[in-house]
Amino acid sequence: MTQKIAYQGEPGANSHIACKQMFPELESVPCASFEDVFELVSSGGADLAMIPIENSIAGRVADIHILLPESRLQIVGEFFLPIHFDLLGIPGSTIEAATEVHSHIHALGQCRRLIREARLRPVIAGDTAGSAREVREWNDPAKLSLAPPLAAQIYGLEVLASRVEDDPSNTTRFVVLAREAELPTRDELPGPAVTSFVFRVRNVPSALYKALGGFATNGVNMTRLESYMVGNEFAATMFMADVEGHPADLPLQLALEELEFFTAEVRILGVYAAAEFRTQQAASS
Repeated sequence: MTQKIAYQGEPGANSHIACKQMFPELESVPCASFEDVFELVSSGGADLAMIPIENSIAGRVADIHILLPESRLQIVGEFFLPIHFDLLGIPGSTIEAATEVHSHIHALGQCRRLIREARLRPVIAGDTAGSAREVREWNDPAKLSLAPPLAAQIYGLEVLASRVEDDPSNTTRFVVLAREAELPTRDELPGPAVTSFVFRVRNVPSALYKALGGFATNGVNMTRLESYMVGNEFAATMFMADVEGHPADLPLQLALEELEFFTAEVRILGVYAAAEFRTQQAASS
């Protein structure tokens, strides 16, 4: 039986491209919302999930920092996807004759130069690939779509201009989720590893400073740290972090032990191999 990987969005979305590039052998399953993706994997309807967690321009993806810890799914991998947008129209359409361009609000914001130069009116859609589907359904040469390249193939649209994003370095980081299992041992992850976790500091002065001190003194590189409120309590703050290394590595082991001393809660979300993109960036910096 073919394994399945779920993603949020319509066929042709960037999440769909990430699924196909990282797991070409799996069946990609679109879902209407992130909640639907988490539920499908939790219930066994899909084996994995591909979830965008942060973007180099737009920052963190809304709601994921809350949904992920609550889902009890486990991070088992990561994938970095360069984000490219094409300007699409129905067969026979032209940029000169078009008046509107439809796409997700982030895509419109990341392609301002083209929109301005082509004198198009931006119209917000719920999804990049969804806007391509709508343009195909409307069959109106005056309406164009900004969408990932895969959307043109799926919906039978013409590419009027390719890679029209303002910043060609725009990249989205995805995490791959699975139902909870035993964390991989160091022998199972012999190369560079990433550990993701959430923690809540004790309500005492300098708690965060003290909690993070162990990572500095033990030489552990923290690549991501974000805070978010818990429920409606302005005094209860959770933090989500990524660090380089495996919990079995002595420096990280000591840092986590020190972290627990200053926190009310610590939970590891996943231990997984660092993506090649991450190691290449580290080497070039």
